[in-house]
Amino acid sequence: MKSHNQIWCLSHCCVSINPFCFNPYLLLNPSSFFIFTQTTIFHLTTPQHNMKNTINNGGTKLILLHPYIQKQGSSTRLYWLIAAVSIFAIASLLTFVYTRESFITTTTSVTTTSITTAATTLDHHILPKSVAKALMYYAANTNSSDHMSHTDIKQVSDVIRQCPSPCNFLVFGLTPETLLWNALNHRGRTVFIDENRYYAAYIEEKHPEIEAYDVQYTTKISELHELVTSVREQARNECRPVQNLLFSECKIGLNDLPNQLYELDWDIILVDGPRGYWPEGPGRMSAIFTAGVLARSKKGGNRKTHVFVHDYKREVERVSSEEFLCKENLVKSSKDLLAHYMVERVVDEGGSHQFCRTAKAKAKRRAA
Repeated sequence: MKSHNQIWCLSHCCVSINPFCFNPYLLLNPSSFFIFTQTTIFHLTTPQHNMKNTINNGGTKLILLHPYIQKQGSSTRLYWLIAAVSIFAIASLLTFVYTRESFITTTTSVTTTSITTAATTLDHHILPKSVAKALMYYAANTNSSDHMSHTDIKQVSDVIRQCPSPCNFLVFGLTPETLLWNALNHRGRTVFIDENRYYAAYIEEKHPEIEAYDVQYTTKISELHELVTSVREQARNECRPVQNLLFSECKIGLNDLPNQLYELDWDIILVDGPRGYWPEGPGRMSAIFTAGVLARSKKGGNRKTHVFVHDYKREVERVSSEEFLCKENLVKSSKDLLAHYMVERVVDEGGSHQFCRTAKAKAKRRAA
């Protein structure tokens, strides 16, 4: 027989060297005992002299404990913890679902609004077709003797309506169609250049919506062929096809326009001025040359620029157009007086020193 009793308590049953098994109570020996719970082992001992006294006395002291006395408090806290975690998880899930639905709804709403706004803006910049027709009709039937025909007006109007965004429209000359061009280019920018500073100021005062500037031409119709020859000789220097004319000394180029006009990417250019019906008149050589350079030198916007030349059947307009706008770019020459060119911008500024491909071919043949 052992000197003291050892009792092993595991879960709800106690097994001892002595034949004692109390279930569901625990048997505790005051000398030495272990209590096994689900997570902790307690080892309790009593001094040896007490043990001897206990053995000698032949009596064993028993303490009976119900297992749920120690577990009851911890179980209650565990239940509360599980309940709190469950509530938190449910709340988090509901918050996620609500936030996701709100985000999808907001995103869909914003996208729809953006598309609608873009479509409205695109449609809004175009003048209604019925209004455009009425304007063209009255412009073509005016009493003025130097107005454009309905056929020529319609060519320009059709191109304006094809612009994917509000057009940048440059017009050389204040003519009977001035108000018409400004109205047709609805919500676009239309700029007029005229040789007469007093008439430009008068038009702006009478029609504040018109943007007009005056320019001084230094050319004469009688110098046409001399000027063309000069451009050919200086095509690699001052009269390059691609350049910022603001800093150019080319005689035929216009370098005194407002600075901002050289930076704009023009979609349409119409040459209908200055006057050119007597030898000492300025003619339109400078306007056509400038139109060709602006079209080739643009940095952005549409790749091609529509250039219209009115009174094309006259020598100055025809020769200057063929020299600076080029036959290969001619789209249409109407039976009336309007020629339509499409001039493409030049990406490689250093690789182009000729206005036309035919001129390059001739130069190569001469060099060979």
